[in-house]
Amino acid sequence: MSAVAAMRLPEHINLSGFIGLLQRLQVPHRVAEEAGEQVLWVPNEPLAEQVRELYERYPQGNAEAVQGLTPESATAAPSLIQQLKSSPMTAIVLLLTFIAAAITLLGDNLATVSWLSFIDFRVQGEYIYFGNVNDTLASGQWWRLLTPMLIHFGILHLAMNTLWYWELGRRIEAREGRWMLLGLTLLFSLAANVAQYLHAGPSLFGGLSGVLYGLLGHCWIFQRLAPNTAYRLPPGVLIMMLAWLLICMTGIFELLQFGAIANAAHVGGLLAGCLTGLLGGALARRPR
Repeated sequence: MSAVAAMRLPEHINLSGFIGLLQRLQVPHRVAEEAGEQVLWVPNEPLAEQVRELYERYPQGNAEAVQGLTPESATAAPSLIQQLKSSPMTAIVLLLTFIAAAITLLGDNLATVSWLSFIDFRVQGEYIYFGNVNDTLASGQWWRLLTPMLIHFGILHLAMNTLWYWELGRRIEAREGRWMLLGLTLLFSLAANVAQYLHAGPSLFGGLSGVLYGLLGHCWIFQRLAPNTAYRLPPGVLIMMLAWLLICMTGIFELLQFGAIANAAHVGGLLAGCLTGLLGGALARRPR
């Protein structure tokens, strides 16, 4: 579950009394210094709202009894509805992905897939004929630079990508906001799609995986420069994702006839994510 920044306060404010109150209430929390501020992290957004209300009433932590905030409510896991409300942009991107999966029949309906592909194409017999990228863009079909991220080929492809986007997207939305998540998603999609086209030429590809590697790279580098709870991924996750990237690049799946892997899209997304993580982490370290 992603951590949420409940409060950001200047360094000169003494939080010791309030922290003592949270400890007496057994509220899970963590205080970190980031860019000249004190940041109070808690496990979820509902608890963050309660903590903010509590601070407004008892900033010195001198309350004998507090109504409405108990250890049980503090540690209770939020419902799916609460998680969706606290991560609206993550939910919107996933909703669009599921809609695209439905109208394309998970890649089987090539007529609708052609609406979202990087380059328009037509099917004649057993062959696919692609158009020209310059003609496609000249005709105003700029959405094709981004929409391949919505195309998925099969239920497993869709399930794996959406689960990872749910995990990584919520972290970034909680730490940097919904519009930053949207901007990063579109940027990584563009980087991944262009990289795949430059590498493989006109071809049919799609999926959120290029975006996922971008989000992963962003969290990884940002966390190294400006440590924070939201972007602290288990070491095994990073190793597994990078190992999977290297395995795919060996061509083993094409050799076993499991289908082609858009490796260039993964690499393009990862490099773009590392660059944004470098920039974001460097800015987060600067005193305000």
